[in-house]
Amino acid sequence: MTFIDINSEIRLKIITVIIVTIFFFLGFRLYQLQVVDSEKYTTASEKNAIKEKIINPFRGVFYDRNWNLLADNQPSYTLRITPKEFDKSLIPLLENYFKFTPGYIHSVLKANKTYSPFIPIKILRGLNFKQISWLEENQNQLKGVDYSIDMERVYPFGISASHLFGYCKEIPDKQLKENLEFYLPGDFVGHSGLERYYEEYLRGVKGKKLVFVDAHGREISRVNEGNNDKASLQGYNFQLSLDGNLQQKAEELMLDKQGSIVILDPRNGEILALLSKPDFDLKYFSSVTPAHIWRKINNDKSKPLFNRATSSIYPPGSCYKMLSAIGALQDKVITPTYTYNCGGGFSYGDHFYKCMGTHGAVNVRTAIEKSCNTFFFSLILKMGFERWTKYSDMFGFGKRTNIDILEENKGILPSVEYYNRIYGIKKWTPGYIVSLGVGQGELGVTPLQMAMYISAIANGGTLYRPHAARKLFNPAAQEKEITIKVDGKKLPIDKDVMDLVREGTFLVVNGAGTAGMMRIEGIHVAGKTGTAQNPHGKDHSWFVGYAPYENPTIAIAVIVENAGFGGAVAAPIAKQLIEFYLKKDKFDEVLLTSNKIEE
Repeated sequence: MTFIDINSEIRLKIITVIIVTIFFFLGFRLYQLQVVDSEKYTTASEKNAIKEKIINPFRGVFYDRNWNLLADNQPSYTLRITPKEFDKSLIPLLENYFKFTPGYIHSVLKANKTYSPFIPIKILRGLNFKQISWLEENQNQLKGVDYSIDMERVYPFGISASHLFGYCKEIPDKQLKENLEFYLPGDFVGHSGLERYYEEYLRGVKGKKLVFVDAHGREISRVNEGNNDKASLQGYNFQLSLDGNLQQKAEELMLDKQGSIVILDPRNGEILALLSKPDFDLKYFSSVTPAHIWRKINNDKSKPLFNRATSSIYPPGSCYKMLSAIGALQDKVITPTYTYNCGGGFSYGDHFYKCMGTHGAVNVRTAIEKSCNTFFFSLILKMGFERWTKYSDMFGFGKRTNIDILEENKGILPSVEYYNRIYGIKKWTPGYIVSLGVGQGELGVTPLQMAMYISAIANGGTLYRPHAARKLFNPAAQEKEITIKVDGKKLPIDKDVMDLVREGTFLVVNGAGTAGMMRIEGIHVAGKTGTAQNPHGKDHSWFVGYAPYENPTIAIAVIVENAGFGGAVAAPIAKQLIEFYLKKDKFDEVLLTSNKIEE
């Protein structure tokens, strides 16, 4: 019994010595690694640190229908700070060199503190060569500070089209948090126009590059010889339906005016030109907009940022008379031979509504030709308010066209329900709707809606959604080419009704109508002038029209604010644009022939 106890005690001592020895060696080795050789292994570790570098793709570019380059990219350099690596003692140095307001860098870092500290934060865009050189020269001392190569828009063709193209700006915080799988803080995204509508296609797909970096952030080598890298995929390029030369001509004609021009191809709804004046210079929005420029644009009373083409609403004036005619003829309220006597105006109740002249007995065709208010004052009462609203809705008024630039107003389309809501049930009378017959009153339309409306009249009754994109193409993408096809909606209107109304618009220009100044040698133009009453000043000048009459390929809506009678200002502008577009091929042929003769 005693022998067994002695052996147990010996074994216990031996095991204890072994355990203590093991822990001694482990502790010594740990001390050696963490203290004695700390600098050696830290340096080795840092030399082998892996850093992921994001490769931003090229944003897709815009071409016009003739393959003129309208919107392109150019390199832009951006100062960045990576919070995890940044030494805050560098802030005074950076603020002094880059002339930041004291506290600016701290505020930017604080605003982005909810994101990973490993994500670089963009501090300043548009670095110049001198600033980039300074960053390169002081790279070893500027820990956590670097710059990236981004892209910014340039517009080589020389047109504005600012409301159509739109612009990009730094992604808002809310949108960023909803799209963290693609965007990073400081990324630019489409904010308006085509840039916004087609952002998903234009932005491309980001790539990444894995590199070994040393303690100073300098690249040592590629990880796995670059086999783990992912190439970026550029965004889709766009061929637009826009005619760059026509757009440029329209901008020249509206240079010192306020208003809008929308030109469509009535065969498919393609936008040939679209402008809102005054506009703004997109070059100031291609990067960070200078504060003084932003204040100037934002405080401008003419509102250059506002898209009058798609969002401003006006009474359409006499340009709307064809719609009443279509509805009344289609529902057999009147016949083509129906006449009404114009004695210089129309009396209803105790009010007398003036006409532009004393036209005598006129039928619907002549009423359109001579723009007889009396005929259409009486017609809306004869056809009824609900029928008028029904056909207005049919042609797209009172709702958005769904153009591919998003910013759009649906306008105002009066109806029985609308009047009940505004004036109260049984508190309005038929006298309230008389002025609607000539496109006045509460009716409010956009220039875009009017262009779509006159396009439908031009093509015989098919409504197309206005759109600026024709084709998207990207050889590197899975779907290499996407063609934009818009199906037309055939309106339930008889051909003889549309033909009769079209004859009326033909006579406006080529008969005894109000737009004789629109006549162009060799081209039959049809259309309608209009004058929109403006309670805040001089009336607005309208013209809507199309050509050639026999087979229309261009439809146009022009409004010039505070310009008075439609035939005086809007119509001559439309004439020059129609002639420019339809005769340009002949001009090109003459020029080509002339050049060959000289050779």
